Amino acid sequence: MASLVLDSGALIAIERHDRDVAGLIDTAAELGVDAVTSSACIAQVWRDPARQARLARALPGFLEHPLDEEHARRCGRLLSRSGTDDIVDAAVVTLAKDGDTVLTSDPQDIERLLGIAGTRARVRAV
Repeated sequence: MASLVLDSGALIAIERHDRDVAGLIDTAAELGVDAVTSSACIAQVWRDPARQARLARALPGFLEHPLDEEHARRCGRLLSRSGTDDIVDAAVVTLAKDGDTVLTSDPQDIERLLGIAGTRARVRAV
């Protein structure tokens, strides 16, 4: 089953109460589609839970994938092949599978990495 994969920009959009992103997440939940993100994305945006109430409420509904040993090495191999160095983008792309939708504030870089990874996921700019 396809998933909705959120990058750091999508998490920031949640905090900023972006209605389009909220609607996509709500629709995914209604359809039984998993919303997934990487711990690397959360680390990039998480600063003060007292000031990030929307994000704090949303995160328990996501599948959070850790940047563990295996995932870190997949990211490194992808970055090597792409000649880039954004670990968070690589973490998002290595979570995506064919048929998934990636919500991102960086569609060009994500599309490029998906192409290098050979993953046929849709990219939706937020």
